[in-house]
Amino acid sequence: MTQKPDTPIEEIARHARRMKSTREHPAPSPLRGIGTFGMIGWSIAVPTVSGAFLGLWLDGVAPQGFSWTIALILGGVVLGAFIVAAWINKEGGEK
Repeated sequence: MTQKPDTPIEEIARHARRMKSTREHPAPSPLRGIGTFGMIGWSIAVPTVSGAFLGLWLDGVAPQGFSWTIALILGGVVLGAFIVAAWINKEGGEK
């Protein structure tokens, strides 16, 4: 039994369906994983380093019995963790 060749319209429709399916269900990419690690890293690093610089400044301007630097570094880590958790929840909800 020989198979008849598809008409150009059927070929175009099949190709369009395949492209749509690929767009809606992309394959896992190693680069996406690297991008996710980068996003998580920056989400924690920026608030932590900002807290350190603000803490150093406050230690010079308004000294207290505790270290502003350490307190604000810890605050930056906590803030970064909340940002990462919110981002992961948002990304996980899209699937």
